[in-house]
Amino acid sequence: MKTVIIIGAGPAGLTAGYELLSRSKDYKVVVLEESDKFGGISRTVNYKGNRMDMGGHRFFSKMKEVNEWWDRMLPVQGSPSYDDIKLNRKPIIAENGPDPENTDRVMLKRNRVSRILFNERFFDYPISLKWDTIRNFGFLTTVEVGFSYLKSLIIKLPEDNLENFYINRFGKKLYQMFFERYTENLWGRHPRDISAQWGAQRVKGLSVLAILKDMFLKAFHFRSKNVETSLIEEFSYPKFGPGQIWDMTADKIKEMGGEIILNAFVSRIHREGNRIKGVSYIDNGREIYMEGDIIISSMPLKDLVCSMDDVPEEIYNIAYNLPYRDYKTIGVLLKHFNLKNTTNIPTLGDIIPDNWVYVHDERVDMGRFQIYNNWSPYMVNNVEENIWIGLEYFMNEGDELWNMSDEDFADKGINEMITIGLIDSRDDVVDYHVESVKKAYPAYFDTYAHIDELRTYLNSIEKLYCVGRNGQHRYNNIDHSMCTSFETVNNILNDVSDKSNIWNVNTEKEYHEKY
Repeated sequence: MKTVIIIGAGPAGLTAGYELLSRSKDYKVVVLEESDKFGGISRTVNYKGNRMDMGGHRFFSKMKEVNEWWDRMLPVQGSPSYDDIKLNRKPIIAENGPDPENTDRVMLKRNRVSRILFNERFFDYPISLKWDTIRNFGFLTTVEVGFSYLKSLIIKLPEDNLENFYINRFGKKLYQMFFERYTENLWGRHPRDISAQWGAQRVKGLSVLAILKDMFLKAFHFRSKNVETSLIEEFSYPKFGPGQIWDMTADKIKEMGGEIILNAFVSRIHREGNRIKGVSYIDNGREIYMEGDIIISSMPLKDLVCSMDDVPEEIYNIAYNLPYRDYKTIGVLLKHFNLKNTTNIPTLGDIIPDNWVYVHDERVDMGRFQIYNNWSPYMVNNVEENIWIGLEYFMNEGDELWNMSDEDFADKGINEMITIGLIDSRDDVVDYHVESVKKAYPAYFDTYAHIDELRTYLNSIEKLYCVGRNGQHRYNNIDHSMCTSFETVNNILNDVSDKSNIWNVNTEKEYHEKY
């Protein structure tokens, strides 16, 4: 029996473990997880019965295999959820599906609402060109936006950076209003210093023309088969947040005989020439060696390569200097929220209906805030009385924001809530909780320009497979991360040495999301 060592118990690592054990009896599977939690950035944090989604995770995919996998783990609701009942909503439900009021193993169907808070006014995300948008712009800004976009149709800039990528699709004025500040806040770099590949991957073919096409189809009740990722209007969501599905997957791995070791920091990757030999990991201060025939790694590429012996200097330097962006979330429990619901979407307590709101305001460092009540009513303890939101900040590990104490950081977040008008005073705050996430976002600058050289080197190492967001240094969604593991397991079971299919996930058109 061959031993497969899986590094990381996030979506990619756990999917790989589950798939191997469920499809073959010929492998011993051991999962090594650095933390004491499952799900990686897709985990759910439970603070006094109030749950936090680290980053916000919509479960939406065009990949049939992924949707079937999710449905096996958490079947779609067959009866209304708590807020559906209270608001007399009629959600899309599955025949013979579970009742979320009576069972926890259930996937909810939720409406997608995300907006931009700019100049203390709400704008659709992605930006729409309907009357409300034009009214918020004002006549002169609307004219400027229009001419700026027409110019972008005539004069195309070379797409050698993210700034030009956005200007070509939205015009310079819209770019300056809705992309420039937020992108710089997210990455700590100006868009002109970031590869256009990030925009191409995140928004696919989204542009003003795509938005106009979508609006036209909706107006005439057509349903497009190729709506861009950012235009989806409905998604699935576990009753208790994304971590629920990964906790369940971990349980199933153990039921099938797999081993999961928590608090196991992988310190070294051992090879004999170009073939994997095993790993060493730290357990209670002791370094333990584990022999393995195959390694599936979802650990950051930087850490993977830097833990190997005899890596060529140029390859080591590319990996060592790969950039990441870290972030902190402040969960804030409120008894009052200033933002009023002016939409036609009913909500409990008549709060705004957004899942998250992008903050474009130079007075604050806040990047986004989530409203957990709207992800799932079961995420909040006493959902009709409390408003549970998450303030999101992007930073680099070790900088001033990262090194703040939880108390000082929460104090900053609450002050910024007052500054942008979310609350009136500290008296509106009932409680708070701070969470930090390292290497949340693999970044597309610095030595990322040489990522192909790094991939070529890693592909030359037999029986080493790189999966997931950090494992491939690619801004994958959950479904893309899972697909890298599907492809990896297929290769292992069929003894396929070519790994290009694994790296092609989320680059080929078949993986692009649509209705």
